[in-house]
This record gives sequence, C-alpha cells and structure tokens, in this order.
Amino acid sequence: MSRPVRIAPSILSADFARLGEEVRAIDAAGADWIHVDVMDGHFVPNLTIGPMVVKALRQHSAKPFDVHLMIAPADPLLQPFAEAGADIISVHPEAGPHLHRSLQAIKALGKRAGVVLNPATPAESVDHVLDLVDLIMVMSVNPGFGGQKFLHSQLAKIAALRQRIDASGREIDLEVDGGIDRTTAPLAVEAGANVLVAGTATFAGGPAAYADNIRALRGA
Repeated sequence: MSRPVRIAPSILSADFARLGEEVRAIDAAGADWIHVDVMDGHFVPNLTIGPMVVKALRQHSAKPFDVHLMIAPADPLLQPFAEAGADIISVHPEAGPHLHRSLQAIKALGKRAGVVLNPATPAESVDHVLDLVDLIMVMSVNPGFGGQKFLHSQLAKIAALRQRIDASGREIDLEVDGGIDRTTAPLAVEAGANVLVAGTATFAGGPAAYADNIRALRGA
C-alpha cells in the first residue's frame, strides 16, 4: 500500500546560533514537520533544548512541531511543551512508570500522542496503548546523538509495527528516526514507515541545499 511519506528534519543538526532562521529555511524548503529532539542529559547522554526554545521557534513556522521527549520523568514537562506550541508529543515507555497515563495526559492537552521505541524496546510495548497513540516512532540508532549509523536490525520491528497499525484500523503514523539518508530512507519506507526524521541528511550543505536534500529523501 502506498502512503505519502512525510519528511521531518531534526533541528538537532541545525545551526543552534541561527535556529529561527534554520526553521524558516527548512519550512520553505519543503519540510512536512519540524522535529524537535529534547534531551535531558539523564535519560540520554546529551542536553539540548527546553520549552522556552520551542516557544521562541513557534513563530517561525506553522508546520507541525514533532517534539520527541528523551527525558525522564516526562510527565512534569508535558504541559509546558504543549503550551510552548508542540503539536505532537512523544515519550518513551521507559521514561515513567505509567505510559498509559502519560499518553492520556498528552491527549487531554489537545495534542497528538506518540510512543518511541529504542532499539532494544520490543514492538509489543505498544500493544495495550494502540487506542491512545497517534504516532509510533522507531529509533534506528540509540538516542542521544545525531549522525549515527542506521541499525538494520530495526527494519523487522518497523514491519511488525506496521502490521499492528494496519490491524488496529486506526490512523497512526509510523516514524523512523536515526541514520536516515538516501540509502536507508527507502528501506524504512519499504518496511512500513510513513514519516522520516532526518537531521544530518537535511541540514548538510547549508540553507541553499535544504530543498534538494528534502527532495532527494522524498524521491529515494
């Protein structure tokens, strides 16, 4: 079955000194979503941005803000990120004791709710929350840093999740994040993904190259 593929450039690979301009540039270049990687230096070994930065960037694009919370505990920051302008908020099952409650909280804030599966997290982790999720993201690298190599072991998981989504009859996006480039993008899509997060592959070469980079990923 053919699904339109969305490209969600990760601003983790953008020039942090010019974030507003970078978001405007990738929006104009054809990005479907703006992917925001939030890391706390605790759940993952890196520290990135908080709600204030998301709020500041919100005025630079009307595209959906796809906010990936690599933080633990995540629950206390759901409302601040929602109020800052996140459209989709995704959490890891390992980031708190009650995944179901976290997803309920995201939905109650009027946002789309996502679950993120690390490389070692099994597809079965979503089986009892499929009625609540709008997005499932498969990490095809270990989270925490950009520029890592795609883990081919995750393709079987993507395929398994696609079967679950189709069987549920619900409109759930299947997103893949990590090591996505012109070579790995078709593999992820073939396995069943319909949203591709790409940092290095979209931001390489500076603003003049963004449109070509996005077009190449979509065409791949």
